[in-house]
Amino acid sequence: MSPKVGHIDFLNVLPLSYGYGTCAGDLTIVRGVPTFLNDELKAGRIDLSNVSSIEYARQGGELLILPRLCVRADCDVTSIVLVSRKPIEDIRDDKVVLTSKSATAQRLLKIILHDSYDAAPHYETRPVAVDKPVDDDATAALLIGDDALYIYLHRPQGFYVYDLGCEWHKLTGKQMVYALWTVRKKYAAAEPALLQATYEKILRAFDFGLAHKADAIKSVLPTKPFIFDELNRYLGGAIKWDLTAEAVDALRLYYRKAAALKLIDAEPELHFADVG
Repeated sequence: MSPKVGHIDFLNVLPLSYGYGTCAGDLTIVRGVPTFLNDELKAGRIDLSNVSSIEYARQGGELLILPRLCVRADCDVTSIVLVSRKPIEDIRDDKVVLTSKSATAQRLLKIILHDSYDAAPHYETRPVAVDKPVDDDATAALLIGDDALYIYLHRPQGFYVYDLGCEWHKLTGKQMVYALWTVRKKYAAAEPALLQATYEKILRAFDFGLAHKADAIKSVLPTKPFIFDELNRYLGGAIKWDLTAEAVDALRLYYRKAAALKLIDAEPELHFADVG
């Protein structure tokens, strides 16, 4: 039976989105924002997916990491930003609104504000809109994905904009891993051959999308508020997809800091799926 594969359909994985159109084969692709797919994976309604990095820690040893794949940035990520009415160093106990779309970004912001700026804001999770990024009752707001990228490239007048990848790099000197590809342990144990075949299809789809990156970008321009050069610099420039040894080391540090602030129960051990 064909596995159900989750796919976070953000621009940061556009090459894979494009590649799935040609190389998905019989895969059933379930698309959604990170928090939706996190829940679908936990409930067993999908078998494997790219997920927020923090979700691997939150699912209590029920997941395995697929090797070679991630979403990461060496410094500026450009699609996760804090938009603020005041300089970040002046934020103390202010209200900060968090997008509900990514648990990883929420925790990353909390680590940065605590460790870098000794801030203890009042956080509230609710929808955030690109046309009014900070509500009247708040000091700052966290945005991710396409909306954040637009604000990074088109700074709203009267606001400060902070790239969380840059802030993390200033704090730690390391890159940041924002998403992983994971599979449920139960599925990996029950269907090793199907898992292997699915993993290979995902790699082929990614390779196809990267080889045809220009075509992938052109395919979304009619529906996105960006020009070709902006997305070309973003994909493969700011955003990278190879899960290197340095990336794994940075991921462990992120988990360590999240655990220290009680944002996750404990720093998880990293266990990888047995695929070639």
